[in-house]
Amino acid sequence: MKAKTAIPLIGALGISLLANAVDIDVSKLPPPSDKKDLTFEKDIKPLFDKSCVECHGAVKPKGKLRLDTLAGTLKGSVDGKVLEPGKSEKSFLVANIAFLGDADDFMPPPKETKYPKFTAEEVGLVRAWIDQGAK
Repeated sequence: MKAKTAIPLIGALGISLLANAVDIDVSKLPPPSDKKDLTFEKDIKPLFDKSCVECHGAVKPKGKLRLDTLAGTLKGSVDGKVLEPGKSEKSFLVANIAFLGDADDFMPPPKETKYPKFTAEEVGLVRAWIDQGAK
């Protein structure tokens, strides 16, 4: 039997946390990277800069979710946190960038081709960063 975890979806515009949960098959998540000593500034911010920050940056961030700073990323959106340090498999952010769950919540939005989708390796880096404490 495949391991599953309940992950509340990130809803409208990919950032509103819903009260309902969806079962995400964690076996479908790319594995965390083996890379050690990951930091937001060095490893994660460049990924967010290319795919997320235009909508979730300093200028009018959608859902008040800022992914351009470590503090903003850890704070989350108007509806709460989007990740839990140490637990990437329970991260709303990881589910959405991995394109798991409800297609309406995938980030970047599939119809928006100007922002590159995260590769499996990039999702693995984000997972490893979260698992290492999201620092």
